[in-house]
Amino acid sequence: MSDKMEFLDLMERAETQRQARRSFIRLCGGAAAMTGGLSLLAACDDDDDPPFPPPPPPGPGPSPTPPGLTDADVLNFALQLEYLEGNYYSYAVSGQGIPAALQTGTGAQGNVVTGTGPGAARQVSFTDPVLQQYAREIAFDEIGHITFLRNALGSAAVAQPVINLSGSATITVGNTTPVGAFTAAARAAGVVGPNAIFDPFASDENFLIGSYLLTDVGVSAYRGAARLITNKTFLEASAGILATECYHDGVIRAELWRRGLTAPSIYSVIAQVSAARDALDGTPDLDQDIGNASVANLIPTDPGGLVLGRTAPQVLNIVYLNPASTQGGGFFPTGVNGTIRSSGGP
Repeated sequence: MSDKMEFLDLMERAETQRQARRSFIRLCGGAAAMTGGLSLLAACDDDDDPPFPPPPPPGPGPSPTPPGLTDADVLNFALQLEYLEGNYYSYAVSGQGIPAALQTGTGAQGNVVTGTGPGAARQVSFTDPVLQQYAREIAFDEIGHITFLRNALGSAAVAQPVINLSGSATITVGNTTPVGAFTAAARAAGVVGPNAIFDPFASDENFLIGSYLLTDVGVSAYRGAARLITNKTFLEASAGILATECYHDGVIRAELWRRGLTAPSIYSVIAQVSAARDALDGTPDLDQDIGNASVANLIPTDPGGLVLGRTAPQVLNIVYLNPASTQGGGFFPTGVNGTIRSSGGP
């Protein structure tokens, strides 16, 4: 069976799960009626002192999420990140984005900008069948998250915004020609030179590096929701999604570390990406790399074994690839939909 046919099987499984969740969704009573707040949080610290110094304790970042947000605002912000991850993994395993039926909603609906030529979003030609299975399962889970959140939100669900999944030198977004987001991130981190590209769809290792860039941040975003979502049904669901994202991140980090044993440059690349994320989200130092051949750091936690996090504005600083306060750029060239739109800045 072809990869695309197998991916369609995943989609059918997602629909089966959606039907099973209907009774649960009815208990939610409509996300728009729920109130609460959110500071969406993240990982830890990656100083060079061996082996790994304890990261700072959890707490609000320099630009906390504004008060007065509803649970619907929180879930819609999570949905934006799921659109990003879902499309990335969907393209990697099937060469196509998430189904059109999962892209609609309030706000401006946008397409996935795939780019042209080298670095364009496309199906990965996996050489490792184990990694290919990881990617397929993660793609299935991310589409399940999108479906779940959209059903929970009902008519309050926001649409998929414009998403930049390209590693191309330039792309076209309206009247602008920004750099492909993965290439822009890699250049900022010093992973490639100022005129080179980074194509996350070109190889198994590049796919894993792109996954690390996105999924580590996704884990951080869900961490804060567990503390501040007011509806217990949503809280339980958020905890379930967080656990799934942590499984994904653990697989990605472990696979990168294992490959670094024979390709040590992977450790330095991940350290550069981690440092770049810290430079984008301001202080304190909230990121951890995967360690080195002597000391692995596969589970980024604080001294108590807890995942740390970032505020929503800090998360947006990273996905917008801009340390200043802004409302779009990077992976979301025209910004995100919903109430939580502005990044924090310094």
